[in-house]
Amino acid sequence: MRLSSSLIPLAAFIIAAVSSYFAAQVIVGLVEERSVEAVAFALNEEGEGWANVQGDGLIVILEGEAPTEALRFRAKSIAGGVVDASRVIDNMNVTARAAIAAPEFAMEILRNDSGVSLIGLIPAATDREILAAAIADIGGGAPVADLLDIADYPVPEGWREAVRFALRALDQLPRSKISVAAGRVTILAISDSQDDKRRLEAELRRAVPNGVELVLEVSAPRPVMTPFILRFTLDATGAAQFAACTADTEEARGLIANAARAAGLTGDTSCLLALGAPTRQWGQGVATGIEALAALGGGTLTFSDADVTLIALEGTGKGKFDQIIGELDHALPPVFALHATLPEAPEEGDEGPPQFTATRSPEGEAQLRGRVPNDLVNMTVENFARARFGARSVTMGTRVNADLPVGWSVRVLAGLDALARLSSGALVVQPDMISVRGKTGNVDAAATITRLLIEKLGPDARILVEVEYIEALDPIAGLPTPEECVAHIIAVTEARKILFDPGSATLTAASQPVVDDIAEILRSCPDLRMEIAGYTDSQGRDIMNLNLSRERASAVLTALRARRVPVSGYSSEGYGEADPIADNGTEAGRDANRRIEFHLILPEPVVEELTETEQAEADALTAAQESGEAVEAADGEEDAGVDEAGDVEAGDVEAGQADDETADGLGNVPGFVPGLRPEARP
Repeated sequence: MRLSSSLIPLAAFIIAAVSSYFAAQVIVGLVEERSVEAVAFALNEEGEGWANVQGDGLIVILEGEAPTEALRFRAKSIAGGVVDASRVIDNMNVTARAAIAAPEFAMEILRNDSGVSLIGLIPAATDREILAAAIADIGGGAPVADLLDIADYPVPEGWREAVRFALRALDQLPRSKISVAAGRVTILAISDSQDDKRRLEAELRRAVPNGVELVLEVSAPRPVMTPFILRFTLDATGAAQFAACTADTEEARGLIANAARAAGLTGDTSCLLALGAPTRQWGQGVATGIEALAALGGGTLTFSDADVTLIALEGTGKGKFDQIIGELDHALPPVFALHATLPEAPEEGDEGPPQFTATRSPEGEAQLRGRVPNDLVNMTVENFARARFGARSVTMGTRVNADLPVGWSVRVLAGLDALARLSSGALVVQPDMISVRGKTGNVDAAATITRLLIEKLGPDARILVEVEYIEALDPIAGLPTPEECVAHIIAVTEARKILFDPGSATLTAASQPVVDDIAEILRSCPDLRMEIAGYTDSQGRDIMNLNLSRERASAVLTALRARRVPVSGYSSEGYGEADPIADNGTEAGRDANRRIEFHLILPEPVVEELTETEQAEADALTAAQESGEAVEAADGEEDAGVDEAGDVEAGDVEAGQADDETADGLGNVPGFVPGLRPEARP
């Protein structure tokens, strides 16, 4: 009984403890549920519903994938504002971000008379100060506005080649905008003339490196045409062509082209844009005339300033002719004066019509045959032909006939002038027709000849001009590159030598033919920036050798100037016994070291700092070379020989390999390669 009484308090304590435990569990569960609900509600209200909320007793666990690190921190802060921050466990992840893509590197270079501007984004490996200095040198010291930004990313493929070509183009284009991207160069430029435009386009397209795309647009000022001429022909078969086409505006060119296509023209419908039109209604007037010619069924239509001449085909009905000509006369703008002709069929005679012919061979030989009115005209024709074709290139086979049409002499002389503008061809002069056929390297020859004959003979002259353009004959398209010019000089001087009198800078008589050949090469080259460098052997005092080398280089420059070589971009310099190419301890070596070299002057190399990867590759290559595992590179050096009398041969220059290796620049901007010299010597 006493034991039972003692167990009662213990039992009561146990019951109370168990009751407290279950009560605590209920309270904790309630708190956990309320905390999770409160935190989840707050996250949803703040737009962070991506976070999952879990409860573990009084602990609140945040799970899920946060879009960014900032949103992850925000979700944790929201939860910490609802419950005690110490109760919040962060088990959230952040979405993996893609690697930052390299930016698109691009650079624009603007050059005009006031200086050069640079703008864009370039790789950090590019030395922008040397780049700006090189561009400033191209601009002749004009100010350079450097607005470039840099980004530390690998240099993209094709970037260096594109920048190197852009610098070369900039040197030729004083008024230009050059846009550079990896593997692509876009050039907008203004030239001085149509010929200059063609020359620049040909040179730049030839110089584009492999892997670089060139978009080129060179504009030229419009020429002034006097008279303002257009000639359109439509024969009996429906074949149409422009012998000459000139327009004053793009709108006029479009009107003329549309009318010509409607009349049957299938070839080139573009007209030369020029100044000098007699009226702003030129395009409308020409289009109206072409429509009338097509309605007639064929003939020749000529506009010479405000004079309009229409010659119908033989056999055209008179009624149809009168009707269409009347309508055309009323339709033309008032400024134009119309002259229309309906030719009659020629009468057959015992003897054919008088004729004068001239031919010009590809070698330049000219043969003249046919009739002239008198001895004075015959002598005039012969003298004129010798002046145009060369005194020793003309063979005369003419005969005097007094019974010739009026104006025959003018027709013959005008025809010869036209033939002289072709590389080869034939001229036939008849009383009612002049025909000029041949080949030429001038794309505008047909229009030029037509304009010439119309100006000399009048707009009603019947003219047939059939000229074929041959690119190989084009003196502009066929211009050699600067590097080719130097290579030609080296080829000329390989077997022959430029001689000086012993101890002096006087060219010997035997040197004159060599200098003549060099001058001929340079006259056919585009504008060059070239240095003529003189060298001596090591014998004698240094200062004497230096002065002698300078005098000899200057003597060569003077000789070229006397031969009318455009030397405004040339300079001469003497380097004495520097840069020997052979051993001065032997006679043969001293002969080789006494020399003159022709170097192209190009922009100084632009140095880039190597990235860590590129530096590692360069170090590995150097180690391989030192161990004999690398392939030996040819130095490309050609020696030049000199004789005891002071004979100097123009030769190639040493490759300057060390400079190129250390000044990798923008894809090895040429700084010192065969035939090339940097602006600043090391």
